[in-house]
Amino acid sequence: MDLIIVESPTKAKTISKFLGKDYQVESSFGHIRDLPKSEMGIDIENNFAPHYIIPAKSRKAVNKLKKLSKEADKVILATDEDREGEAIAWHLVKALDIPESKRKRIVFHEITKNAITEALKEPQGLDEKMVDAQQARRVLDRLVGYELSPFLWKKVARGLSAGRVQSVAVRMIVEREREIEKFKPEEYWDISADLETEEKKGFSARLNKIKDKTIGKMDIKNEKQAQDILKSLEKAAYVVDSIEKKKGKKNPPGPFITSTLQQTANRWLGFSAKQTMMIAQQLYEGIEIKGEDSQGLITYMRTDSMNLSQKFLDDAQEYLKNNFDKKYTTGKARRFKTKSKGAQEAHEAIRPTEVMRSPESLKGSLNSNQFKLYKLIWQRALASQMPEAIIDATTIDINAEGTDYQFRANGQILEFDGYLKVYPEKSTELQLPEVKKDDKLDLKEIKKEQHFTKPPARYSDAGLVKELEKHGIGRPSTYAPTIATITARNYVERDENKKLKPTEIAMVVNDLLTKHFSEIVDLDFTAEMEDDLDLISEGKKEWQPIIKNFYEPFHKNLEKKQKEVKKDDIMPVEETDEVCDKCGKPMVIKTGRYGKFLACSGFPECKNVKSLDENGQVEEKEKSENLEKLEKKYEGQVCEKCGEKMVIKNGRYGPFLACSGFPKCRNIKSIAENHNSSTGVKCPVCGKGEITAKKSRRGLFYACNQYPDCKTAFWGKPTGEKCPDCGSLLIEDKKGGVKCSKKGCKYKKESDKKE
Repeated sequence: MDLIIVESPTKAKTISKFLGKDYQVESSFGHIRDLPKSEMGIDIENNFAPHYIIPAKSRKAVNKLKKLSKEADKVILATDEDREGEAIAWHLVKALDIPESKRKRIVFHEITKNAITEALKEPQGLDEKMVDAQQARRVLDRLVGYELSPFLWKKVARGLSAGRVQSVAVRMIVEREREIEKFKPEEYWDISADLETEEKKGFSARLNKIKDKTIGKMDIKNEKQAQDILKSLEKAAYVVDSIEKKKGKKNPPGPFITSTLQQTANRWLGFSAKQTMMIAQQLYEGIEIKGEDSQGLITYMRTDSMNLSQKFLDDAQEYLKNNFDKKYTTGKARRFKTKSKGAQEAHEAIRPTEVMRSPESLKGSLNSNQFKLYKLIWQRALASQMPEAIIDATTIDINAEGTDYQFRANGQILEFDGYLKVYPEKSTELQLPEVKKDDKLDLKEIKKEQHFTKPPARYSDAGLVKELEKHGIGRPSTYAPTIATITARNYVERDENKKLKPTEIAMVVNDLLTKHFSEIVDLDFTAEMEDDLDLISEGKKEWQPIIKNFYEPFHKNLEKKQKEVKKDDIMPVEETDEVCDKCGKPMVIKTGRYGKFLACSGFPECKNVKSLDENGQVEEKEKSENLEKLEKKYEGQVCEKCGEKMVIKNGRYGPFLACSGFPKCRNIKSIAENHNSSTGVKCPVCGKGEITAKKSRRGLFYACNQYPDCKTAFWGKPTGEKCPDCGSLLIEDKKGGVKCSKKGCKYKKESDKKE
């Protein structure tokens, strides 16, 4: 019997359904070896040799696999086809001591019976070059993190971390925030005319030219200029000067790669990059289909190749031929060229494993999020093989006779939807009335409208992934983990629109790294390092010299900065008029990992601290009253683990119950009551749960109490009423009014309260 080893139990379960009794499929449960957490784990003096250990959580799996591999005729390593998958296979060989004569390596783009069967027919050896590239990344990240993080602990605050890619991502977010802070809005005006033909068909035109010169967006700078133009137009007659009609083509987008999937799922579905990859992993590894065995529904989702298999291209043409009018077929395959540097053309884009498996046919087998993402992938892949959309564009220029002004109206209509039939991208249609040159038009109204330039927006997940990809920073497997890491480590929080906002500590750390370790957060340097990793995977460079060239100047600079950089210069203490209520010494404002707080200047003799709210005001009084109530409520409760008394403690997200036997017993319990959690509003999505108040580092939010089965959440308290426009729940806004909870719905009701 042959043993097949994969990373995940789901993948093992799916593959085992395709194979007979000659194979046993087992999971390694991810990585089975890693660098130790308690030490560097890299022998710098010995050419950066990594020292790997088997973590405690992996020992059970390793022991089982070691026993099975000794009994097996062959051991087939079927981990993912990227560098990380290759590295996992290599670690399995080392940990299980599998002889070369006994082992085989197989790769596949999708988890289907045909793909697995074909892969087993053509086994191969381990790609040591890809393993080296992954080792280089791991060693490089360990050197940066293990040496730079303690520096941040000493000079800024304990618990901070630095990373090669994460620090660049934080820099982008911080710099965007500072652009927003420095932004000064500029006033500008535009002028439009509502016109009507003899047939009483109305349309709008905007002022386009003054004295035959096209006006720019900012050319009308104030109301006086706008008013002067309106005055000049008082007696004007409006006559059609020219009509231009032309057809335009809108080409279908290529199939998804990792970055474009994350961007589109974020914009269209509201999914974070992490959420997108988690759902895609489920679709890739296998879903139980009603009436069938578990099936892999999409190809591998960590890819930067836009290649599509010949089978898919043929199947797509067949599907279009059988399910659509002939005009929606091209009769030949459309191929797309990969733009990403270092992309592996042998890989494939993200596509459905079977184009014949339409989203509707899977509706009963997928949960709502799986269905949404599968539908998006299916639509995009199929649309890539459909004809272009044809757009009729019309431009009408109108002279304001007797003046120096000309207006322009633009319209467009969709003549043929083409690929939009399957992949309905948002587009605006505006049909202008039929007019002829020299037609006279009636003026119904002329309007001036004031505008102000807007600051750049904060990055969404989609925007940050696009920017990282644009600069060549990171690769398909790193985008989502990078965003998840900087969020988990409190460098970034999400605003009310789910955009990425830097925290105070992110600003401090970024300024420190930019000033003293510029190469760590330099975009070009980080991109060059990614290129070097690609060259290692192609066998064009050795990994140790690249690490050495980075590490030696980095370490030398770090030693220098340890002496030069003073904590007081980075984290200055702000004096206040507050007096410590415990020892009488002045209170000062300090900045910690989670922002600013009030602390006694008598530290460490006096450790009195107080939290500050967003406005820099002490929260203590309200908290003390809440804590007193909770202490009375939970008085006498004992720990079910050790029998000691449970006490109320106050943490990042509010009060919680903790065992008084700490540190021997670390039992803790959350307290739902600390938020007055009940709203009495039934969950509009699952219909089972109730919307309750919860607290996170971003503040109070409201979510279904059936989590994780239901992930419905709101950033305002639901009123229980429904939006008259779209039927979604109404929520309270910050000004005391109510608004619709659905993104894109503009329903709003101001507060009735009078000041």
